[in-house]
Amino acid sequence: MDPQPMNIMDTPRPVVALATEYSPGEILEFHNHPRAQLLYASLGVMTVETHKGIWVVPPHRGVWIPPYMVHKLTVSHHISMRSLYFQPELCGNTPQECCVVSVSPLLKELILEASQMPRLYPRNGPEERLLMVVMDRIRQMDLTPLMNLPIPRDHRLKAIYQHLDENPGDKRTLEEWGDTIGLTRRTLTRLFLSETSMTFGQWKQHIRILKSLPLLAENEQVTTVAMEMGYDNPSAFISVFKKALGKTPSKYFAGE
Repeated sequence: MDPQPMNIMDTPRPVVALATEYSPGEILEFHNHPRAQLLYASLGVMTVETHKGIWVVPPHRGVWIPPYMVHKLTVSHHISMRSLYFQPELCGNTPQECCVVSVSPLLKELILEASQMPRLYPRNGPEERLLMVVMDRIRQMDLTPLMNLPIPRDHRLKAIYQHLDENPGDKRTLEEWGDTIGLTRRTLTRLFLSETSMTFGQWKQHIRILKSLPLLAENEQVTTVAMEMGYDNPSAFISVFKKALGKTPSKYFAGE
């Protein structure tokens, strides 16, 4: 049996792969590690959160996490996770912020193959050469224009975020939220632009689209999701979804 180091970060190899299964509801609380990480779910949808924002990542995409980036992982449904960990000296030409990346069919197969290799693979052998090809592909990978949700720092806006995170279909206007938390519409408008670089309407739309992704990934009917997200009809939801992510829900999850 291949001996496995207790701590994957201490494994004396430039790139290390790890296969993990996560059950619905599992949460990996905020943490960081000295290696960069490429997260790829071959099955299921994951939510990755940093102190700057939230990304909901469907199949066919991955998340690049630079060394020491503090992040949190939430699992809505069962996912089969494949992670690659890279020593920092390999990451000079890679993104320096957390971002969503496109996982091509070739990169997907390389990741799956790497996850089956022994952690202490032979140096200068075919395993290491395969992982260097993976690194080359990662340096060339395309960043996916997948929206992220900026999280406000102001405690009053954060209260709105926490409510809409649980109730994305809430239709209260900015004025109505102002009455609820005791701020004028003008003040709230200024705060949202300052904290998120978005209007309240744009920011709320981001929440709704991101909250819809795990549901759609589990084959929930578009009509049901649209109603839950507060849209009056599925056509309106599909239009907003396509404008935000460039594709209709069906094509988005088919990887087209």
